[in-house]
Amino acid sequence: MRKKVVGFIAIIALVISLGGNAVMASSGTRMQSYDWGRVETVGGGFIPGIIYNPSEKDLVYVRTDMGGAYRWNKQTNSWKQLLDWVGFDEWNMAGVESLATDPVDPNRVYIAAGTYSNDFTDQNGVMLRSTDKGETWKKTILPFKFGGNMPGRSMGERLVIDPNNNSVLYFGARNGNGLWRSTDYGATWRKVTSFTAGQNVKEYYGGQVGPVWVTFDPSTGKKADKKNKKNAQTTQTIYVGVADTEKSIYKSTDGGVTWAPMEGQPNEGFVPHHGVLASDGKLYITYNSAIGPYDGAAGNGTKAGSVWKYDTISGEWTNISPAVIAPADANAVPSYPFGGLAVEPSNPNTIMVATMNMWWPDEHIFRSTDGGATWTSLWTMGEGWSRVNKYDLDYSKAPWLDWGKTFNPTDVEQNPKMGWMIGDLEIDPFNPDRLLYGTGATLFAADNLTALDRDNGDKVKLSVYAQGIEETAVLGLISPPEGAHLMSSMGDIGGFRHEDLDTAPTMITNPYIGTSTDLDYAELNPKLVVRVGNAENKDARMGVSVDNGVTWTPAANAWMDADGDKTQGGTVAVGANGSTIVWAPKSASADISRPVSYSRNNGQTWSVSTGVPEGAMVSSDRVNPSKFYAYANSAFYVSMDGGATFVKSAKAVGLPSKLNSKFKAVPGGEGDIWLVAAKDNTNTESAYGVFHSTDSGATFTKLKNVQEAAMIGFGKAAPGKKYMAIYMNGRINGKFGFYRSDDSGRSWIRINDDLHQYANATQAITGDPRVFGRVYIGTNGFGIVRGDIADSKNKPEHGDPKGNK
Repeated sequence: MRKKVVGFIAIIALVISLGGNAVMASSGTRMQSYDWGRVETVGGGFIPGIIYNPSEKDLVYVRTDMGGAYRWNKQTNSWKQLLDWVGFDEWNMAGVESLATDPVDPNRVYIAAGTYSNDFTDQNGVMLRSTDKGETWKKTILPFKFGGNMPGRSMGERLVIDPNNNSVLYFGARNGNGLWRSTDYGATWRKVTSFTAGQNVKEYYGGQVGPVWVTFDPSTGKKADKKNKKNAQTTQTIYVGVADTEKSIYKSTDGGVTWAPMEGQPNEGFVPHHGVLASDGKLYITYNSAIGPYDGAAGNGTKAGSVWKYDTISGEWTNISPAVIAPADANAVPSYPFGGLAVEPSNPNTIMVATMNMWWPDEHIFRSTDGGATWTSLWTMGEGWSRVNKYDLDYSKAPWLDWGKTFNPTDVEQNPKMGWMIGDLEIDPFNPDRLLYGTGATLFAADNLTALDRDNGDKVKLSVYAQGIEETAVLGLISPPEGAHLMSSMGDIGGFRHEDLDTAPTMITNPYIGTSTDLDYAELNPKLVVRVGNAENKDARMGVSVDNGVTWTPAANAWMDADGDKTQGGTVAVGANGSTIVWAPKSASADISRPVSYSRNNGQTWSVSTGVPEGAMVSSDRVNPSKFYAYANSAFYVSMDGGATFVKSAKAVGLPSKLNSKFKAVPGGEGDIWLVAAKDNTNTESAYGVFHSTDSGATFTKLKNVQEAAMIGFGKAAPGKKYMAIYMNGRINGKFGFYRSDDSGRSWIRINDDLHQYANATQAITGDPRVFGRVYIGTNGFGIVRGDIADSKNKPEHGDPKGNK
């Protein structure tokens, strides 16, 4: 993890303009204009929050835990990423803790930006504020960290705007930092010292979860006069939900001056995930025994959560939890864990709640039209462990969501599931038939939601609604010289063969590898492709394809199988002609040996390599089939016999102690190797920069014109050139960016501008060997970015409904 030290409280204004494509570099580096888009996957990550603006139709935002925030574009029927401009040095801003859209002035939007609240980063949380719906931003750095990718991230919203006096905002902070307030549209913030609520719930990293949602009673204030826009009366009654198992709901009746726990509130030891005040004065709250997003379900007779209604007029609390829908079973839970909560703005008696997390057989989404007196689920249990669905699910826009598996439509477990990690669901304030809900993998929508209210057999039509959202963690990319233009390995969702860059593909399976850590192909035989990744028990960690990734076969594991083994995939290298595979798996435990191994029969059997440390990073020479390379702990190793034996390069000194991404050999040139590293603030003594070898790793020369680099790759040579174009994400003259060299690294051209930086892009980059100028960039949460030279016939289309731009 990169770390950046943030000092005392700072208020910094940064205006980012989204006009124009090319920007002159202050360092004087040559620049070339590029068009940027995405290679389409559609979704791929957790959607913890959905935020509708209550005043403007079709103005809706979604936030992600590590991949920015999006605004819906009605014209293109896709989502627009709002944080592409976040750079490498401020990568922690890519995670969104909370988002607020202004009900008084819909042009205003705010983002609490910060991915981690623990020691994964030294960067503090940043409040972003915009007056043009996220087209440009200013920022304020707060004196503590946020946790957009921390446990409890689907609770909320933590960041809210007073519906009467929109200059007033509140934010619930983690780690004992309490409740904060701004009275100048988010420019400056002060702690609400009178808010002293207990916060005894901690996440598994040890930090306090804190105040997780704030809800206003708009009837206790007054909007400004429409003519002169003055005399707004600040809302007086405010409710706050806190992650505390004893007293979790607090109330202020004097505009936040004083606070007290609410009388008679539930005392079940649960945590309030969401609190919504309906227009008739009823406050609805979903409770869960855990904070989520992964935990939540309980078993063996343990209560897991509840749904409560509070009448703000009478002061009465009522438990309105939906009854458990399950066959009689001794292990069935007596209550569900709840997460998402929505109240229809135009009908305060219509409520929806979602379970979180049942995992098996599926989540439930319940709907009530009588204030929680009765509930209807989107599916029910039939006789004999069968299932009756009151919905149809269309996932054709993201066909990978079935994970390559099929189930009988009446089986109690469905595929795709209706969802998991449903931490938020929302009813469109302008269309009661529209529902959006987020899952751990995508965003779903219904456009005929009220069909659930009619007992006539009509089904709710659910469909993927994530066009434009690309929220994947990309761990590896290859672009072979023939066949599919791109193949990827990804965290959580395996990987893909992208034959059409503008169409979401199915997931690579056989074997299914949840997190694929690396992949490679034979340079002289691109039909042979190998991928590796993480699995458990005796499941295969490697898949082999002999038809350019169209079909796959599991390879044998390169070690003695053992139940409970959690060996990770590590890295893999395929010899230039495909005759040898060298694999360096990683052991999950110090007492388990996982040596580097090689295979001469496409992974059917393995032999142990000698002379190379376990867990080394491996790559192949792209010309000589017998030559392989390895790197570990500042040392470089070479094998001349197809991976059987490795010898340490005695003169290859001064190399980094660890690498951000895989080192690579250049196609077409034997022994031509590039190795890069970015500065690591956890190990300031480690070397960093760009290192080049032309003698098969016997020696390396450090480039003087690049200060540091996170990843490197190669693409088609420039017209009139023989040496492949080099692409990297690195720092030149103090400016981190994406660069291309057309002359073997002697000079560099910056190809991105400050609006296209993609935060934490450190593990995978490659050019296309068939299209000069095209680059594919693997990001951590922003999907696969595709860049083409501006005005070329290959550029991504602007305004494409598939979300390319």
